[in-house]
Amino acid sequence: MMVKIFIDGEAGTTGLQIRDRLKDIKDIEMIHLKGDQRKDISAREEMLNIADLVILCLPEDASKEAVGLIHNSRTKIIDASIAYRVNPDWVYGFPEYNLGQSAIIEKAKRVSNPGCYACASIAIIHPLVSSGLLPEDYPITINAVSGYSGGGTSLIKSFEATNPETASNKVPFYLYGLDLNHKHIPEIKKYSRLRNTPIFIPSVGRFYSGMLVSVPLQIAALKDGINGKKIYEALSDHYLSQPFVKVVGERNNQEIGKLMPEDLNNTNLMKIYVFSNQKNGQVLICAQLDNLGKGASGQAVQNLKLMLNNF
Repeated sequence: MMVKIFIDGEAGTTGLQIRDRLKDIKDIEMIHLKGDQRKDISAREEMLNIADLVILCLPEDASKEAVGLIHNSRTKIIDASIAYRVNPDWVYGFPEYNLGQSAIIEKAKRVSNPGCYACASIAIIHPLVSSGLLPEDYPITINAVSGYSGGGTSLIKSFEATNPETASNKVPFYLYGLDLNHKHIPEIKKYSRLRNTPIFIPSVGRFYSGMLVSVPLQIAALKDGINGKKIYEALSDHYLSQPFVKVVGERNNQEIGKLMPEDLNNTNLMKIYVFSNQKNGQVLICAQLDNLGKGASGQAVQNLKLMLNNF
């Protein structure tokens, strides 16, 4: 059976990446809208209902509109916006969340693709909370840096503009989300099983894609006997059978002098590193990924492949 796939928002950064990642997948038929048809609601509505599986690469309100245009119970949806990430009627599309999540995604009609920052943050925090190493009320702080492609078309144009008067042309790095209310916080809190809202400090660097997300921990604030080794073991056990998330061994971490955000670009991989200083009683956990890969299009295609198993 040829499964018809429609990407609504195909011309955007994530949509283009997804289309490229799908070109070698067998047994699917990509259906498209051309030019001005992409803004024609009637044309979009027709495609959304012809398709067997739809991937929405749209802003939040536009995604909600698109879902409202689907009038049948047959079409499956992957939404890449924030619209449904904490909606209990939608499945959260992070297959590595636990051992049963892939099976849940495979059978789902509605899947919400995680945010890039959220995916990495949850990958670090959730296994530690679920294993009891990290209290649900621990005061979590998350520091993160992303390539400028994470800001979409407008930010890409700003950073890559040739006009020397363009402000972004001169900016190497900046913090944002300084109201401490970034849009990824609700899903981080929910799926990490945290009681308190984490402090999340995102930033953008002058590189196209790539991401580092780090969570520092004070050992004195944890239960007696918890150290970097036990945290590493808990994370390693959680992702042992997962091909796209790897926890780097402690010995290798001791040899690392720096982490680069671009090392996993053009892949659907995430690496998690545990650094510790027992003398100072501190642990630093870092996730490395491509914000456009495991943080967006790669994750969406991973979810799509799971959902294709149930046609």
